[in-house]
Amino acid sequence: MSTPEERRALFRVVRGEPSDEEVAALTAVLLAAASSASTDSPPTQRDRWSDPVRRMRTPLRPGPGAWRASALPH
Repeated sequence: MSTPEERRALFRVVRGEPSDEEVAALTAVLLAAASSASTDSPPTQRDRWSDPVRRMRTPLRPGPGAWRASALPH
């Protein structure tokens, strides 16, 4: 376990005299913001088969292999 001198301060109060409750609230807000920022990940690409746009009818394209292409996402 580290002693108080060995611990690194998360922030420093430069003006005023905050109460213990105010410091605790500020600590909670800063830790929550830091943890939510690190869990953000890039959005994953949706599966085209479950895309609602696919339910809309697209123009029919007659020709060889048209039946195969009619069921595949564009």
